[in-house]
This record gives sequence, C-alpha cells and structure tokens, in this order.
Amino acid sequence: MPTFDLYTTDPGDPHWQVPATGKARFSWEYDDGRDRLLALYQKGKDKQWDGQKRIDWSLEVDPYDALGTPDESISVYGTKYWAKFTDKDKGELRKHLASWQFSQFLHGEQGAMVCAARIVESVPDLDAKLYSATQVMDEARHAEIYGRFLHEKIGMLYPINDNLRSLLGDTLSDSRWDMPYLGMQVLIEGLALAAFGMIRDTTDKPLPQQILAYVMQDEARHVAFGRMALRDYYKQLSDAELREREEFVIEGCHLMRDRLRGVEVLENFGIPKAEAEEYAEQSEFLALFRRLLFSRIVPCVKDIGLWGTRLQQAYVDMGVFEMGDSSLDLLMAQDEEIAEKLDAKRFATEERERVAEVRETIEQGAREEEEAGGPPVSASRRP
Repeated sequence: MPTFDLYTTDPGDPHWQVPATGKARFSWEYDDGRDRLLALYQKGKDKQWDGQKRIDWSLEVDPYDALGTPDESISVYGTKYWAKFTDKDKGELRKHLASWQFSQFLHGEQGAMVCAARIVESVPDLDAKLYSATQVMDEARHAEIYGRFLHEKIGMLYPINDNLRSLLGDTLSDSRWDMPYLGMQVLIEGLALAAFGMIRDTTDKPLPQQILAYVMQDEARHVAFGRMALRDYYKQLSDAELREREEFVIEGCHLMRDRLRGVEVLENFGIPKAEAEEYAEQSEFLALFRRLLFSRIVPCVKDIGLWGTRLQQAYVDMGVFEMGDSSLDLLMAQDEEIAEKLDAKRFATEERERVAEVRETIEQGAREEEEAGGPPVSASRRP
C-alpha cells in the first residue's frame, strides 16, 4: 500500500525541498588522517549489517499495544477524556502514539541520511568524508527498518513534527560545514538515542526492542564521530563564533524538548490543542521523559567545547545542567553490549532449534526404517 494512504493527516507536498547553500569540498590528501577517525571508519565498515536478515521480522506485533505502553505514560491518563475512552479507544490511542513516535524516528533517520551526505560533500578532511560515507549507509538502513515496521506492523504513519522539520531545515540550509554535524550528530541524533534507549529498556515487545538496540549500536558511532570532528574544530574558533553555535544549540534544544509531546495525536482524538499541550506539560511521566532526553546531548555539547554562560543557564532553566557530567563513553559501551547480548541470545535460540530439528529428522528416519523392517538405529548413532 502506498505510504500516502497510511498517513493520518495530509503531509502536504510529497517532496520537501530545502535550499542548499555552502560549498562542496574536495581533498587531494589521500594518505593522511586522524587515527581516531580512521579507526572509527574501519569500525563503521566492520559493523555494517542487513536489516532484512539481522532482525526477526516474523515476530508478531499487536498494533494496539506495540510497545507495551503503561497507561500512566499517556499524557491524558486520569483526565476527563481518559474517563470517557472505551478499551477500544485506548487501544486505538496506543496505536496512534506508537505510529507517531516511530514516524518521527523514520523522518529523523531520513534527515540524518541527507545530513550525512551533506557532510561527505562539505567537510574539508578526507578522513571525515570516509566515515560520513559509512554513516549514509547506516541511516539508509535505519530509514528502511522504521519504514518497514510502520508499514507492516502498525499500518499507520504521521507527518513530520513541525519542530523536527524546523531544526532539520535550519541545519541543512546553513552554509557553514560544521552545522550538519552540530544539528544532526549532536542534537537530533543525541535526542534520538535517548528516546530509543528509554523505549528499548522499558518495552517487553521483542521486535521493537531488537530494532532499537541494533539502530542504537550504529548511532553511538555517529555521535562519537560528531564529538571527534567538532572538538578539534571548535578549538580553533573565536569566542564570537562559539557564541553563534551556542545560540543554535539553545534554540535547537528548545525545539527538541517540545518535539516528543504527541500533541498531534491528541488532536486527532478530538482534544483541543491548548488542552493537549497543557496535559503534555503537566504529565509527570513526560516531564521525566523530556528531562532524560538530554542525557546524551548535554555531555556531548560540553565535551565539544560549547559551554558558555548563556548555554549553561539554558540547561539550568531546563533542569538538565547536571547531565553535563554523564559519561558518554559508558553509555555507548552499554549500547554496544546490549546489541551484542541480543545477538547472542537469538543465535543461541536458533542453534538449539536447528539441533532439535536435526535430532527429530534422524529419529523420524529411524522410526520409518524400523517400521519398514530394517535394522533399528542405535542411540549411539544419534547425536
């Protein structure tokens, strides 16, 4: 079924065109590069995987409870609207919320793919171009996976959120080569990693857990790439240039903070926008969720050297300042470990199933041979 038939509301023009600015840069130095980035490039090549094969798409998903979402996590829980909802209404709401959330993940991954391609084009250093090329493939795979999940398992999509669209537009239309790094690798990817992680660690549904764990394994490398490249570059900038980028970060963080509220979903259920926004702001669960969304962004911003007084105050006002002391390296190591454990668990299960199948085949053959009057197969000849 065409994607446009699955959108809850008209997404508008099927092609969003962002005016491109800046320069395409070539580098004629092919035998030099930063060891850290070249090592990350090698890891990016080694860790490529096929979303059709690594993920078990045979797993069933109930679209009306795709993530095992608790009632308390829904912003209208306990309100007058919730009291009027039937069980069928609540299931439909869960379906819309899962669709909306994964739709934003999908649109963000397409944005990441375009930004990574822009980095290949505009970044001056060849080592960064090489790694960015592997990221383009990663993001293409992520968009493919989220698109398949929405089409086959949920059967519904939402258009891109206005705040995500705004930040993507600002990131791509800026002529400075470092802005796709800052907007995508630090802000959008950082927030996505935190959102992915919260769902991965709380859902009891195996298919979305697999998808999120494997995508996060890639995304951790992307954030590490942004940190390496920007940390080196920002050491060379003037105070005025750093302040310009800090202002961009402040505006972007406010956009990202308001991105994952799901107001559009509640409007589709007849709740006025002003009330939907109020419920989202008052929800204790969503307040915690929004706060934890910055667990990957704040320490990264601090690490790359954007830590001026105004930016620090913005994080104080958001209640996330103390997250600047979090260890990104530890978080990324955990992401890697979780994905590897899922692989090990799945491969062990598949191996047991293969052994059982072979054993059953041999035993069936032995029974048929005995029934035909042939000599019995001794236990010693069985595995």
